[in-house]
Amino acid sequence: MSFFGFGQSAEIDIILDGAATRRTAEVKTEDGKKERLFLFFDGESLSGKVNITLKRPGYKLEHQGIKIEFLGQIELYYDRGNHHEFTSLVKELARPGELHHNTSYDFDFNQVEKPYEVYTGTNVKLRYFLRVTVVRRLTDLVKELDLAVHTLSSYPEMNSSIKMEVGIEDSLHIEFEYNKSKYHLKDVIVGKIYFLLVRIKIRHMEIAIIRRETTGSGPNVFNENETIAKYEIMDGSPVRGESIPIRVFLAGYDLTPTMRDINKKFSVRYYLNLVLVDEEERRYFKQQEITLWRKGDRIRKSLQMAPVPVTTPTNGETDQVQAFEKIPTPVSEEASPEDSSPENALSEDAPREDSFAEDAPTEDA
Repeated sequence: MSFFGFGQSAEIDIILDGAATRRTAEVKTEDGKKERLFLFFDGESLSGKVNITLKRPGYKLEHQGIKIEFLGQIELYYDRGNHHEFTSLVKELARPGELHHNTSYDFDFNQVEKPYEVYTGTNVKLRYFLRVTVVRRLTDLVKELDLAVHTLSSYPEMNSSIKMEVGIEDSLHIEFEYNKSKYHLKDVIVGKIYFLLVRIKIRHMEIAIIRRETTGSGPNVFNENETIAKYEIMDGSPVRGESIPIRVFLAGYDLTPTMRDINKKFSVRYYLNLVLVDEEERRYFKQQEITLWRKGDRIRKSLQMAPVPVTTPTNGETDQVQAFEKIPTPVSEEASPEDSSPENALSEDAPREDSFAEDAPTEDA
């Protein structure tokens, strides 16, 4: 109920053109739930109607102007007071005046640039939305409509395989290979693990997909790691010459394209984490970054039929032998990707390139 002109005196509805036939997409909310939003792509126009319905027929609604905005903004959860807008378009729907009856206004944003994909993470949220504002002297009437935006990519021209040798000095040498370094969101990761030298008793081996979210810059950088999926790919001790196949289907997981330095605010990267556990519960891991991209549903036949060359090292090339890192016991399920890089490998006795690091990698601060 409204007393003395206070309170919500009208309802605002935003109706998009073609809403009945427009595709929708699931978008994760801050509380972890999913909601379906109308789906748009970069360069696509937005048009529709704004309906303002007076709650009390016969009464007038005074306003200082009515406008609609299309906004793209990034919100960092540790700095909620500041919204970083990277897209802002405004259309004036009405000049200051009075509304005596229900009114409808048309709007049209032509070929709107939407450079980034919507994202809701641990520390950051990127969203697009329409906002209608009825400006009043005391309290504005505001209505927002969130939209989903997907960024599509073409097939990468260069998509070489990943091949690397890792090992513990005089104890274990393995070679792992993944068929590609770039995968679309419904792709299949195919690879193999080949044991060149086995002198320790391995209990099992597993592979995990890890999402790493980085926010901030300079000294104020926050890293969050989330294990998206984990598979046990071997149970029992292998022998020399044994080969273990890998096949991971990505379609069933909540993945986004790789996002690098989005508006200089955040990044989202993905890693394959290979973990070996010996009979003494010592864990060794090696992480390798992969690139994820979103493929359009409709692509040309030439792209569907064209074979993509996969480059592998030739006999004349020398494969770099890198060191595994040893995971401390007990260990968190989500290991930090930056601790697994070769330059961060720690060693008590300065091992050679082809040896495991005996000390545990340092934790993220």
